[in-house]
Amino acid sequence: MGRPDPEEGQLPAPVKPPDGGWGWIVLLGCFVITGFSYAFPKAVSVYFKELMKDFHVGYSDTAWISSIMLAMLYGTGPVCSIMVNQFGCRPVMLIGGLLASSGMILASFTTNIIELYLTAGVLTGLGMALNFQPSLIMLGTYFDKRRPLANGLAAAGSPVFLSSLSPLGQVLLEKFGWRGGFLIMGGLLLNCCTCGAVMRPLDMGMKRKMEKTQDKYEAKEMLPIGGKSEEGISTTDGTKKAKKAKKKPKKGKKLLDFSIFSNRGFIIYTISKFILVLGLFVPPILLVNYAKDTGVPDTEAAFLLSIIGFIDIFARPACGMVAGLKWVRPHVAYLFSFSMLFNGLTDICSARASNYTGLVIFCVFFGISYGMVGALQFEVLMAIVGSQKFSSAIGLVLLIEAFAVLIGPPSAGRLVDALKNYEVIFYLAGSEVVLSALFLAMATYCCLNRGKKKELPPEKNPSTGGGSDTEEAESDVQEAEEHSSDNHQPAHSTDNAVVAASEEANHMAEEQSGEGGGCPEGDGEVLARDGCNADQTVERDRF
Repeated sequence: MGRPDPEEGQLPAPVKPPDGGWGWIVLLGCFVITGFSYAFPKAVSVYFKELMKDFHVGYSDTAWISSIMLAMLYGTGPVCSIMVNQFGCRPVMLIGGLLASSGMILASFTTNIIELYLTAGVLTGLGMALNFQPSLIMLGTYFDKRRPLANGLAAAGSPVFLSSLSPLGQVLLEKFGWRGGFLIMGGLLLNCCTCGAVMRPLDMGMKRKMEKTQDKYEAKEMLPIGGKSEEGISTTDGTKKAKKAKKKPKKGKKLLDFSIFSNRGFIIYTISKFILVLGLFVPPILLVNYAKDTGVPDTEAAFLLSIIGFIDIFARPACGMVAGLKWVRPHVAYLFSFSMLFNGLTDICSARASNYTGLVIFCVFFGISYGMVGALQFEVLMAIVGSQKFSSAIGLVLLIEAFAVLIGPPSAGRLVDALKNYEVIFYLAGSEVVLSALFLAMATYCCLNRGKKKELPPEKNPSTGGGSDTEEAESDVQEAEEHSSDNHQPAHSTDNAVVAASEEANHMAEEQSGEGGGCPEGDGEVLARDGCNADQTVERDRF
């Protein structure tokens, strides 16, 4: 007679995201983790010249340090998903913070470039990967209605940390050398452990409230009955359900849920994201060298990246706020397509920029479009697969993106060496981004929206994407309540029969002469208990 539990083999009902409270602390931690994950591989490039002198290697050899970091960040996505599904987000992030810090600390004692690859590249990259993915998962569990804004604010950590870590690395290099700089950077990465410690699982805080509510629920059901036999039944039901609850974790979750590949929206998103990554990172990588070849001084050429970062800081939160509007959020996939189209057209239109003013204009528009893409990419994925399958989805997506990262920028560099012409590279990169935008928009409209209109009954309002996980949770609760009311009907009918029999024995004459339109006391008692159940239903809905 306690609170109904989901049937065995089913996933537990998702806890309603608070959209605030402790979620703002989780957002702050995600902001820091995102900043370290995306900005740290680029900030390490400050030390490359000193590494080239000490180890007598070329620029391409030292550049492999950043490449290995990014490869670990993207390529270990499925491993992170398995660990999160098995152990939870907080333990994985704590281990990741220790690995990232220890990698940089050990790198300060290396004597050759291979040791740097293994320490600063593999260990630090793996540690940041174990922090980045769980932080996004926790952000999705704490925010639902405000999730677009939360994703935009968290994504702003990348440009903020990039604009701060690079100057800091230069100062550390001048005062302590590259070994001292690596040691201090390793200490800074210990902040990832602090961010992991604040990632409190949402269901832990709700379990105590659920237990209190369940006790009140059972007490209210027992009050109108008053019989010891019914108390025994309630305790027996409670012990049975407690045993079932203990047995459920043994069945466990899937370490990596490949069923998301049956979701057409996920397939469309993955293909478009793969095409996008082929050309998205090419312009900022080649921008400085392109400016130098057009006659721009070195200092002014390096300042172009600062312009992109400064615009990016404001573009990501602003785009998150726009995506959270009521009339925009159901169509967030189309907004993501527009941002990619904006970015691709910016590359194409700026391919013939031949002076510094034209390059500055390019950086302004590129920073806006790049920030929009960064703010929306994970929001669209969360809207497609939901928060429960997001851990597996992001791991598989990052793995697929890893291949695109290893193909796109290196291929562009080889084309530059062969053709000695940056204009063709900008055209090619912009065309790839535009193609991904058109594919996402057309496939979403043709394959998803039309399919939903045909499949769903007319009385339901189909959503075109960006649905709320709260609505799904409320529907699950309503189904569980209907199931529990069906289970209570046999007990109520038994009580009704006993009470009605006693009334018939005492008031036989009155019942025979009655008009038949009245309601016996037994029925009234049953209605009272049903009314109690209705109150409990309202109480659980509020909870």
